[in-house]
Amino acid sequence: MNIAHAAVEGGIAVHLSAPILGYFFGIPLTSTMIMVWVTMLALAVLAFTMKSRLRLIPNKIQISLEMLVGSGFDYMADALESRELARKFFPLVMTIFIFILSLNWLGLLPGVDSIGIWKTVHDAETFVPFLHPANTDLNVTISLAIIAFVAIEIAGIAFLGFVKYGGKFINFSSPLNFLIGIIELFSELARLVSFSFRLFGNIFAGKTLLLIAIFFVPFIVPVPILAFELFVGLIQAFIFAVLTLFFIKLAIAEPEH
Repeated sequence: MNIAHAAVEGGIAVHLSAPILGYFFGIPLTSTMIMVWVTMLALAVLAFTMKSRLRLIPNKIQISLEMLVGSGFDYMADALESRELARKFFPLVMTIFIFILSLNWLGLLPGVDSIGIWKTVHDAETFVPFLHPANTDLNVTISLAIIAFVAIEIAGIAFLGFVKYGGKFINFSSPLNFLIGIIELFSELARLVSFSFRLFGNIFAGKTLLLIAIFFVPFIVPVPILAFELFVGLIQAFIFAVLTLFFIKLAIAEPEH
């Protein structure tokens, strides 16, 4: 899905698969993979820079970051009803939020999807961008969903123990409880699908809408759509992080008898 290719061919090309730049020991090197690496590098540089500039008398940027972290921690403490639990899970949930938000917003920067190389694919010249919005690649969103899913299950086992946590899903005390447990098990596995496809669908649809607006009305319409996509990127990151938080809360809760 790239503007340059659409302009040359006189139409709009929308592809579900991530653009492949080349192969590294047989592993496809995609534009979305490069975007993820660039985002991680940018966040690492920002973190080390901010850490070296922390002051006892904070400036406006430090105050803003402290308010963001503090309000996020307070929200988690209220949701989990425990500041001790919030301290345990805050790094995970906040990292998920910041990382997804960064992927969403950096994917809207100028140069993304418009700077790349021309390659011959299936006997046709195709433009392949160096950077492509990461969350428009289902592989990326599934990876994020797997990380959240594994963290939720580990939290449940760590707090309740393997037997008690497993008893939420496998319960032979009665036929009804067994049926309810199986339903809970399937709903637990369904989170992988809901997590990944919700994020992928919203970001992919927004990128496609922005592409269509740029193609047909290149100077006026894309501006409000771009502002809306910034808002959508924020909301999707917040939803993913909050769902992870509340699923953790459910996982560590004592099973009902």
